[in-house]
Amino acid sequence: MARIIALIILLIPGVIAAYGIKLMRDMFFGLQASWIPSLALQFLLGLLMFLAGLSFIGGFLLHRDRKKNKVQQRFIKKKE
Repeated sequence: MARIIALIILLIPGVIAAYGIKLMRDMFFGLQASWIPSLALQFLLGLLMFLAGLSFIGGFLLHRDRKKNKVQQRFIKKKE
């Protein structure tokens, strides 16, 4: 059950990142989404969605690998 929940947690930001890529691609081809007033805003919103989804997935994987001690020395948190 925990693995399914983890998959769903990773799937939602992945879909958001993929939709962000779609918005940016559509801007280059001149296809404007009906709910966004301008192409420049569409590109910025797509870039923001892509970066947010990618950073969430990257942070999730880094956190998981830190717990299993599978990261390089520079990514290990220092204990004070």
